[in-house]
Amino acid sequence: MTTDTTYEPFHVNLRVKIAALWASTMFVVVFVDLFSLYRPDVRADIEAGEISGFTINQGFLLGTTAYVAIPCLMIFLSLVLRPHASRITNIVLAGVYALTIVGGAIGDWNYYILGSAIETLQLAAIVYYCWTWPRVSTPARVVELA
Repeated sequence: MTTDTTYEPFHVNLRVKIAALWASTMFVVVFVDLFSLYRPDVRADIEAGEISGFTINQGFLLGTTAYVAIPCLMIFLSLVLRPHASRITNIVLAGVYALTIVGGAIGDWNYYILGSAIETLQLAAIVYYCWTWPRVSTPARVVELA
């Protein structure tokens, strides 16, 4: 006699899914950039004070910090913003970041392209979840005529 094993269904809140996707995306971003330090050409560029054609200075580092801080903040903001604001913010920022990630990966090494593809798929999932965000139906108001 065999018994069927069934798993208890577990619903993960949409906001938690979105926040987890932002967190996971940031992990991939960090590791791909960290792995770049193993490349002699990247280390040579850094020693020369440049990276990807940009001079490494306070402005560059400030801009880079802002660039990575925004998705880091989205982990929290996805959980606390009002639904409409969260939906719009996530769609816009995930779309913008996907474009910059794809643009940065063009012509790069295979590990970087793979990491960028994973990041882009995660950002596309954020857009999908936000685009299809379930709506709550509200009962129609009854107007009494006097």
